[in-house]
Amino acid sequence: MRKTTLMVALAALVAASPALAQEITVWDFKSGDPSLAAYFDKVKNDFEVGHKGVTVKYVMQPHDQYYTLLGTALSSNAGPDVFLMNGGALAKSRVPSLLKLDDKAGGLIKTLTGLDEFKGPDGGVYGLPITLQGHVVYYNKKLYKDAGLDPEKPPVTWAELQKVCEAFKAKGKVPCFIMGNKEGYGAEFFLSSIAATSLTAQEQTDFASGKLKWSSPQMKAILQAWVDTGKAGWYEKGANSTAKFMDEYEGFMRGDGANTIGLLSDVAHWKQFGDMLGAENVGAFRHPSPTIAADKTAGEPKIPIAGGIGYGVNKNSKNVDLAVALVEEFAAADPIKVFVASAGVVPANTAVDLSGISSPSLKSIQGWLTTSVAPTAHANSSSEELEEWHRQSQKLLNGETTVDAAAAALDVVQAKVKPQK
Repeated sequence: MRKTTLMVALAALVAASPALAQEITVWDFKSGDPSLAAYFDKVKNDFEVGHKGVTVKYVMQPHDQYYTLLGTALSSNAGPDVFLMNGGALAKSRVPSLLKLDDKAGGLIKTLTGLDEFKGPDGGVYGLPITLQGHVVYYNKKLYKDAGLDPEKPPVTWAELQKVCEAFKAKGKVPCFIMGNKEGYGAEFFLSSIAATSLTAQEQTDFASGKLKWSSPQMKAILQAWVDTGKAGWYEKGANSTAKFMDEYEGFMRGDGANTIGLLSDVAHWKQFGDMLGAENVGAFRHPSPTIAADKTAGEPKIPIAGGIGYGVNKNSKNVDLAVALVEEFAAADPIKVFVASAGVVPANTAVDLSGISSPSLKSIQGWLTTSVAPTAHANSSSEELEEWHRQSQKLLNGETTVDAAAAALDVVQAKVKPQK
């Protein structure tokens, strides 16, 4: 009798044993953010309800060490089942460690945009984007009105933008643009914002491959615009000493500058600015180009767009099928709708209903996403080129070098990392 009772007890213990339970580990650099808690909680709760006995474990790593830690873990086959990535070079560099998702998540993939930043050299999809990232110019409508400008008619052409900045310079209260270029990020955003309209689709492709040089007329025109806008007094003094994240954007939200080149998702975006200044007081426009004369028929400004962040599956996961299902849950419409409402992202999932959001800036962005998008030039630059552009942009803004000299220095770096046959 005692033996039978013991066997029953052991059977019950085995049935309830964690060894039979399954845990899916997720690495990211966002799950600890209180503003994103609703999204991460919904993904976890919905997935665990739909997959009895499975637990989702979030492990948030420090962002500044994330890719180093991830690389070390993956190389030792001790990585997480699922991990978050920034789209573009950072995601593509992880393709050897990722599971190809085309066949396993094909139905969901059809509803997603921003996939190019998560594709491998074979054209396969190795990560599912959950946000889109890009740049528009946000502006303070109250400051426009104070400067005698129509806050409902933002600039569309370079000439109109020049007039806007002349009006703020004449007013003398705040700079036309608040600019943070301490780390060179201000110059990155400027480059992509101007290139989106200035470069043709083929030129964008050629620039990404290294065929279009920094010393080409097209790229030198962008560098020259950087110099000219600085000389024209568009930015506050000390822009090279101002951090873009978050000094520039906190300044914009205080009303210390009329315009700022911001993001579409994560931070420094329509929701964050609207929450601080009031959604009705924040407008958005596409940055005009100095080389394109926009009108009703040609040269309409574009916005640089790319897949923002997304999740992939470790190909060495011991729970591949569950990991794929979890990645699909992260990218599904219902959780992403919560993400939009709580954090203000622009979703990669086209099935997400945004009709309930009243932000005028988001409505403008939504319209442009269907008509006026272009690649993000700085995302298609190598890390070595960007480091050099950071240095040269600061020197150009300080008047310590010339456009020709800066372009030549950038050409040298580009040729090393993108050699042409």
